Order: sequence, then C-alpha cells, then structure tokens
Amino acid sequence: MRMNIIVIIIITLVFAFQINAQTLNQEITKDGDTSFLLGKINKSGLEGENYTAWFTKNLEDYKPNLTITNSIASELKTYSITLFMGTWCGDSKKEVPRLYKVLEACNFPMDQLTVVAVSRKPNMYKQSPQHEEAGLNIHRVPTVIFYKDSKEVNRIVEHPIETFEEDIQNIITVNDYKSNYQIVTTIDNILKKKGVKKLKKKNEKLLKTFEGKVSSMFELNTYGRILYSTDRIDEAIEVFTFNTKLFPDKPRTYMSLANTLGISGHKEKAIKVLEGAIKIHPENEDLKENLEVIKSN
Repeated sequence: MRMNIIVIIIITLVFAFQINAQTLNQEITKDGDTSFLLGKINKSGLEGENYTAWFTKNLEDYKPNLTITNSIASELKTYSITLFMGTWCGDSKKEVPRLYKVLEACNFPMDQLTVVAVSRKPNMYKQSPQHEEAGLNIHRVPTVIFYKDSKEVNRIVEHPIETFEEDIQNIITVNDYKSNYQIVTTIDNILKKKGVKKLKKKNEKLLKTFEGKVSSMFELNTYGRILYSTDRIDEAIEVFTFNTKLFPDKPRTYMSLANTLGISGHKEKAIKVLEGAIKIHPENEDLKENLEVIKSN
C-alpha cells in the first residue's frame, strides 16, 4: 500500500512538471499574424527564432554602468522581481533586453525573476492566460515590479526615468522614485480603495493637480481600455469621462467615452456626449461619423 502511494505521488509530480514545462514559453502562431509569446516565459523563450533578432542585439548593445550595478548587486538580491511585457511591443523589445543586461551584471538570481508575456489580442489585451496581472494595474508594458517580503516596493513602468541601474538604485535605497504615468497610479488607487463615487468627488482636485502635467490623452485612454476589457465597466466610463475634462481639446476622448457608453447599453448618454463634443469641435468629421454609427445601432 505504501509503495502504491509513493508511486502515485511520483506520477503526480511528474505530471505537474510536464504541465509546467508545456506552458513555459508558450508561443501563439497563426497564419498571417506575427507570432508572440504568452504567459510565463524565460530568457530561453526570448532567444527563440522569432525574438532573438531584437532581444540578443539589444542585450549585447547595452552597456550598463558597472559602478552602479556593483553597488546595488548585494541589496538587489534581497528582492524578487515580476516583469510584464509583450513580445509584440516596441517598448518591451527595447527595454527588456536592457533590464536583463543590468540584472546579469548584478548577478541577480534568475529564480527570483518572474517574466509574464501578455496578449495583444483585443479580447485579452495586456492579459495572460493565468491572469498573473489581475489586480496589479498593468496598463503599460513593460512593467517591472519590485517586491520585498512579498510586498510591492515600487515599479518601473514602460521605460526608466533615468536608466535601469539608476532607477533600481533609487528604489532599493531612498525609494522616493516615481514611475511614469502617475495619474494612472493615483486614479487606480482611488478606485481600488474608495470606488467610482470617490473618483467623481475628486475630479476637480485631480484636474488642478494634473492639468498640464499629463503627456497625452492616451495615458488615461489606455488605462480605461484595460478597465473595460476586465469588466470594470463603470470605472472605465468614469475614467473616460475624466479624460474629456483633462483633454477637452481632443475629440478622441469623447469618442472613447461615447463608444464605451454605447456598447454598455447607454445609447442616449453616448449620443449626448457626441452632440456636446460636436458643439466644441464643429469641423471634426470623425465625431459626426461616430455619432451616426451610434444612432444607427
């Protein structure tokens, strides 16, 4: 009986290992589409034939500041890192090899690095099959999250403020580091802690804080798209609404809001948004066309 139990345990472990091995570096390939990796991956996956041209070149081309890497190496090893990226994403292609080069210069233990490749497909946009990104506000890739004692310490979003060496040095020392897209970080924290009603109440204060400090309407537009694709519909609508206030001169903000309202069953509200936008931008043909599409549906 005892021998049978041991055999069952061994078979279970082998089966689990095989499943693990099968899912690592999963590649999505379809006729006519560019291949991409999806789910948990490692460096070997990035060195595969469809990715090595950009990964290996950018890895070899980057020359990290060895003075900094030598100074941060010991402390960095007390952290774990989770990297979200897209093998289809230009920023990931540029920045991820540089990050690997810095981590290798620090002799960072690669078993403390988790790399998750997310999808570019509309129905799974910036998501992974196992949804490791859930609850982590992954709206731009690459996103590099630093953990200590299982708690997030800070993150680098899309690209470093300075260089990976310098940004990491700040994060693991003084940690007054502020990543890109602070408006998204601020609004996401409000939504998680207080919800949509609180965000509405804070609109005026947020406008005063961020007006003129946000690089483009796409900062919140992309975030709103992520909210919508993960069924946070009311939150997406409120984010798109706020974006029209932050960028009233950008017709696309109104179209994003109207389309989200329309597809969510609020046709009359969508029409009202577009009619108001046309009054502000009477020459914009995209707004007029968008209005006709929504009216006809």
